[in-house]
Amino acid sequence: LCSSPSNRSRPLSRVAVSGGTHGNEMSGIYLAKHWLRNPMELRRGSFAVTPFLGNPRAIEKCVRYVGRDLNRTFTTEFLSSAEAEDKPYEVVRAREINQTYGPKGSAQAFDFMFDLHNTTANMGACLIVDSEESLLPMHMCHYIQTHYTRSPCPIYLYKLLGEETYSINSVAKAGLALELGPQPQQVVRADLFTQMRDLMACALDFIELFNKGTVFPAFEIEAYKITGRMDYPRYPDGEISAMVHPKLQVGVDWK
Repeated sequence: LCSSPSNRSRPLSRVAVSGGTHGNEMSGIYLAKHWLRNPMELRRGSFAVTPFLGNPRAIEKCVRYVGRDLNRTFTTEFLSSAEAEDKPYEVVRAREINQTYGPKGSAQAFDFMFDLHNTTANMGACLIVDSEESLLPMHMCHYIQTHYTRSPCPIYLYKLLGEETYSINSVAKAGLALELGPQPQQVVRADLFTQMRDLMACALDFIELFNKGTVFPAFEIEAYKITGRMDYPRYPDGEISAMVHPKLQVGVDWK
């Protein structure tokens, strides 16, 4: 059960969207580049969206990351650690993003940030929120599920109990990630590109309604919540020693 969002007197005016947080997930990269050339598509009457490329070096090499996963680098450990020349590029980039769109947890941070991803998993159009306690993103998910009818949009809550948020959109006051699949890495599927673009338009329509004072009542909603993480079995030297069973692998990994 999600209650109505609070702070109705505070419209969202500073909104950002990241494409290419992972440099081989192409839908968000191509969309961000499109919006950088055509920003009017992201404008609404009460706000505009700032698009940016999350990990330019990884995008240039068309790899997930060059040093470490950027989308696991927005914790206090990395954002506040001492400067050093041998820091991975993604740590430096995380600090740049935090300085531009944060600082994380501050009153100066952007009001909302979208983060665009693809996956090879058969999870369709997935809406990713840190937890059910994030009321505004949960209401946005409910609005998308109600108004976007092309496909189901399951909700995934990624944060474990007591865990610090670590994703790129955690530098803003609130955020939502879109993860669409299945799509091979380093490939653009036109249908998923269009679907991601339409989902973003629907999400921006929600913000416009929110800014205009629309009342969003409480609701009940189904969401998938992480309960733990399990690594592959490994040999003593760290090499993976097993694989996903065929009954779980072929087209049913999100069923």
